[in-house]
Amino acid sequence: MRIVLASASPARLATLRSAGIEPEVIVSGVDEERITSTDAANLAAALAQLKCRTVAAQVESDALVIGCDSVLAFEGEIFGKPAGPVEAAGRWRRMRGHSGVLHSGHCVRRGDEEFVETASTIVHFADISDAEIDAYVATGEPLQVAGAFTIDGLGGAFITAIEGDHHNVVGISLPLLRDLVGDLGIAWTDLWSLPKT
Repeated sequence: MRIVLASASPARLATLRSAGIEPEVIVSGVDEERITSTDAANLAAALAQLKCRTVAAQVESDALVIGCDSVLAFEGEIFGKPAGPVEAAGRWRRMRGHSGVLHSGHCVRRGDEEFVETASTIVHFADISDAEIDAYVATGEPLQVAGAFTIDGLGGAFITAIEGDHHNVVGISLPLLRDLVGDLGIAWTDLWSLPKT
């Protein structure tokens, strides 16, 4: 079965590979500004669905297409990728010592069947110093990701705890994805690309 990841995220790809799945990557190229919502979970789901449908239209119908998108809900605001270093640093100065909820929308599609759901994980941020924030932003890593942080990279030291699925914070919830492909009638273990013994 052809498995297509409709995401440019290297973290999502690495997570799938570490779970035994070797997808082909096709970036949707959609304009994310087309979708707006005041509800972070709904926004993440809608963006994931848009990406999934856009890529599904480019491949054969029996391919399994996986679309994902993540946003952070913090104090009533929705944080996607920051516009630049100043915004990233400003966010961190607000977030440090507090918590937010990372929502990752997931959409799977094969043929005419499609399932969409959002996974949500509470993220607790360390009370880091201005110097640490400036050094982190200077690496460029926070500029590439929703909420301006990673848990699987340089930002991992600045996350004190999470409540929920760790993989979801990376951007793709493996337990949720397993459920969704199961809804399509696909066994999770059939997605594994393991060497023959």
